[in-house]
Amino acid sequence: MGAKPQGFGFRPEESEHHFVVTVPGGSRGDVLIAEHLSFDPKTGHAAPSLGVGAQDVRLRVALPRAKWTAVADEVRVEFNRRLRKQGLPPGRWKRGDTPVTRLLGKEVTLLAWAVEDADPALVPAAVRNWLGLAPEERWWLFTMTNAATGHALHGRNKGWRKAVRFALTENPVTGDRHERQSEIFRLVAGEERSEPPRRGRSRNREEDAAALSSRAATGGRPPRRDRSRSQEDATPSRVVAAGRSRA
Repeated sequence: MGAKPQGFGFRPEESEHHFVVTVPGGSRGDVLIAEHLSFDPKTGHAAPSLGVGAQDVRLRVALPRAKWTAVADEVRVEFNRRLRKQGLPPGRWKRGDTPVTRLLGKEVTLLAWAVEDADPALVPAAVRNWLGLAPEERWWLFTMTNAATGHALHGRNKGWRKAVRFALTENPVTGDRHERQSEIFRLVAGEERSEPPRRGRSRNREEDAAALSSRAATGGRPPRRDRSRSQEDATPSRVVAAGRSRA
């Protein structure tokens, strides 16, 4: 039997790739969410970097303390519900560093991106819509957003990051879970397409946004999952449906 997981499900003996949520002491100061590609048990968690390029520790978002307080409990409950299903002990947020397993880290980062520049009154809508997404859909949205605008500062309020905020907060959707999910993906695609491409980018964000529509070429079916790969590589069927509605 392996060592007890740290924080929310992090077991470095299985994978060193994880996220760390850093809550500063006192009642002020931004909460930092950083992606860590490695882990040294002797030195602990390294400080996040704002550098561009290959970095073992990448700061993904600096969230105002009030915004974090507004979402922290809902995220904790959601994560612990799933950890218990896996037979793992629940986690809790604490002052200082709390490690989070790689996939859960992507999910909390996505929510933080959605609320970082949002009107505080719209944060509850963002949480509801985030909860309405399946984990695989959150992973996919993180992957697309991170590829285009994942830098904590340079990507803020731009491109996919802005589109995610708009979809989850500024235009909250109603209806059942399936309708809500499809509408969120439709809004992300529409908002991203409305942004003109910027010069000097290695990727065309219009092509990224069009990925939602291109999924329709699979005939409306999600790709067959390869059990040897991570589940996050599979595009959810509801993303395909949303893409078809834009085609």
